[in-house]
Amino acid sequence: MAADLSATAAGTWTLGDLTVNRLGFGAMRITANPDREVAIRVLRRAVELGVNHIDTAAFYRSPGGTLGVGEGPERFANELIREALSPYPEGLVITTKVGPGVDERGFYNATTPAELRTQVEENLRQLGREHLDVVNLRIMNRPGESIADRFGWLTELRDAGLIRHLGISNVSPAHLDEAQAIAPVVCVQNSYSIDTHREDDKFLGLCGERGIAFVPFFAIAGSQREGGPTTDHTAAIEALAAAHDATPAQIRLAWTLHQGPHVLAIPGTGNPTHLAQNIATAALHLTPEELATLN
Repeated sequence: MAADLSATAAGTWTLGDLTVNRLGFGAMRITANPDREVAIRVLRRAVELGVNHIDTAAFYRSPGGTLGVGEGPERFANELIREALSPYPEGLVITTKVGPGVDERGFYNATTPAELRTQVEENLRQLGREHLDVVNLRIMNRPGESIADRFGWLTELRDAGLIRHLGISNVSPAHLDEAQAIAPVVCVQNSYSIDTHREDDKFLGLCGERGIAFVPFFAIAGSQREGGPTTDHTAAIEALAAAHDATPAQIRLAWTLHQGPHVLAIPGTGNPTHLAQNIATAALHLTPEELATLN
């Protein structure tokens, strides 16, 4: 495929009053690169190529395990972002998330106002910001639990000026209803790809109807999740990759962007070549017939 290296080619969406290019950058895997200088260059290059939406979290860190990927000295995605991009360019939107945490108990789900405030303040400290553009309340995989109290606590932090807009992550439509009854929701971030969690097809559509961004994570990784890009591609994906002189990962990412104008992609990498391939996908157009073969 032609290497039109601009994230702007995918179009834009608004998160509240913040306009972002639909092709963004996920920071989870930036800590996987043991070469700190290369990681810094990847972040700077992403912004040079039109990325103005970066998704991150204070719990994105190395070494590997539940909270991050990679080996070697501990690195925090937020601190890499700060080193690479501060002072931040005008128009750059940084979305982060709170909920999961780690302490002497291990990995846990924040369940008190103090725990959530501590996590918000940690993101502010690591990023060197006075406020956070968008904060997603990320819950553990407990579909039936209420998020009303926790989302309400974040609303208080928004009202205090620490947060500009709110979103939710790893949630169901019922959670969205709960949250919207309390405060505006600008985005829903769930694991979703061409061959995983397709039960969220209707949820994706519901978000579009309500003017809310749907932000899939693991769109390229699929069932591999934190393990990185999947190599388990269907014949249809392989055929379209060959037809477009693209990689299967690019077809997966293009399919994601074609699911609706409110769908934002946040592929992440610490590899400069993969970054260029991801950005080029913004200009990859799939016909209705091609999308039908993938579906």
